[in-house]
Amino acid sequence: METGILPIEIGQRTRQAARELAVLLTAQKNHAIAAVAEALTKAAPEILAANGADCQAAGEIPKALYARLKLDETKLLGAIAGVRDVGKLADPIGEVQIHRQLDRGLILKRISCPLGVIGVIFEARPDAAIQISSLAIKSGNGVILKCGQEAVKSCQAIVKAIRQGLEEAGINPDVVQLLTTREETLALLKLDQYVDLIVPRGSNSFVRFVQDNTRIPVLGHAEGICHLYVDGAADIAKAVAIAIDSKTQYPAACNAIETLLVHQAIAPEFLLAVAPAFQAQNVELRGDERTQKIINIAPATEIDWATEYSDLILAVKIVDSLEEAIAHINTYGSRHTDAIVTEDNLIAATFIAQVDAAGVFHNCSTRFSDGFRYGFGAEVGISTQKMPPRGPVGLEGLVTYKYQIVGDGHIVANYSGKNAQPFTHQNLNLSPVK
Repeated sequence: METGILPIEIGQRTRQAARELAVLLTAQKNHAIAAVAEALTKAAPEILAANGADCQAAGEIPKALYARLKLDETKLLGAIAGVRDVGKLADPIGEVQIHRQLDRGLILKRISCPLGVIGVIFEARPDAAIQISSLAIKSGNGVILKCGQEAVKSCQAIVKAIRQGLEEAGINPDVVQLLTTREETLALLKLDQYVDLIVPRGSNSFVRFVQDNTRIPVLGHAEGICHLYVDGAADIAKAVAIAIDSKTQYPAACNAIETLLVHQAIAPEFLLAVAPAFQAQNVELRGDERTQKIINIAPATEIDWATEYSDLILAVKIVDSLEEAIAHINTYGSRHTDAIVTEDNLIAATFIAQVDAAGVFHNCSTRFSDGFRYGFGAEVGISTQKMPPRGPVGLEGLVTYKYQIVGDGHIVANYSGKNAQPFTHQNLNLSPVK
């Protein structure tokens, strides 16, 4: 945030800039996104140096937090590539979702439009600022970013580059703002006059705090307690590969598994095959009594089934049936992402239908639960709520719609009473208004 600028003024300026952005043509927004990608590329040395300073100043923080904070060249270039990918996506704004003749000369349209201003509060991940900003620009929304204290220097360098890119493209840079202090977080939550949606990305307690301290709609997820169930009809080699990837490919991610459920019929063979593979990746296994009789690991407690480790720790449990696996997941899961490994398609279909989660996968890693991997270009966050948007929230989660009716002197009185005219309610061809 600029020195001397109060959060309420930030809200006002972002709202005005968002209104200007909302009416731009697709080509203008894509040009701005390309300019932002170029500005980030040029600023890469500055961003990486700032991130190095953040990492050095972080001191003793949890490994999962440090993994999210660290921004090396590969990770940064990947985030910038994601910006360019967002530029290639279809514009979600101006889509005619309903085009209907209510009566002759009386036409109804439902047209997609931006939400307005989005406030996103996140902790260590500085690359989130890049992803979120690109999605906001493409969807015609302003965004107020609030980063964690551990990532301030990184995010300041990133947002500086983004704003420079916008300015070079002729776009008001106030569409992207950055807040850095706890006091500003509290102020942001009170900006219901200017902010249309809050997306918190952090711990369960933090998300609850946000929900309890704002009148602004909140979208997000608190925990990522994801499961992998290895069914009795699983292919062992396939199950081992999926289990290892789901846990170790990036253990700090919210879509990494925290609990491995194994059908009793396949448990001896599978566990003896997977345990050495996990141990080679330095994964600490904790198991129930039946698991401990097959492999020599530490005991798991009730707390383990409800814990998001975000680290190389995995709880393992043997179950007697598909129904028991589903019951366990629906009891302890966070409705994020859960997967099954099985060669029985009927069992897989039952699992997919009955597990209550935003993502339910068959014979693949839970790590695929990601906006970029879904082809969304990037994501603002992952929502585990029942109401849409659900799962990785890309462009489609940042738009709403408005109803537009055009008539020619039509009045409701002509459609009521004894001599009421009938409505025609005839659907017309859909076409974009852009």
